[in-house]
Amino acid sequence: MAAFVKFNDFVEQLGLKQHDLNADPLFVYLSNEAPLATDTTRADIADLSTGGGYTAGGIDTLNTASETPAGTMTVVGTDAVWTATTGFGPFRYVILYNQVGGLLSTNKLIGWWDYGVGGVTLAASETFTVDFGASLFAVT
Repeated sequence: MAAFVKFNDFVEQLGLKQHDLNADPLFVYLSNEAPLATDTTRADIADLSTGGGYTAGGIDTLNTASETPAGTMTVVGTDAVWTATTGFGPFRYVILYNQVGGLLSTNKLIGWWDYGVGGVTLAASETFTVDFGASLFAVT
């Protein structure tokens, strides 16, 4: 999996109690627009259009968070899988955001993964999986 990169605003928003990483629905969506570390809401980064097996807004990660006595919080989630019906793309970035609020302008960004130059395009019946491994991310 590509390396996770956090948005700068995510740290401030944690301190302002804008994220409940155990209860708020965290979604991932696909984009071909390069994220900037200074982006703050989902409105800042274009989503793919609905079609070909992709639904704009992405997939719920069904996240939960747990903390350890050592002071680390780990956020885990279910891998996101898209299956193309007629094909879609290209996309290069997977964007993680907090879906609370339901509006592009209120959905706070958390981080992203870059899948490399050239992007990804799916043909009919192909799948793309965001494999989170042991966790989406950890807060230390």
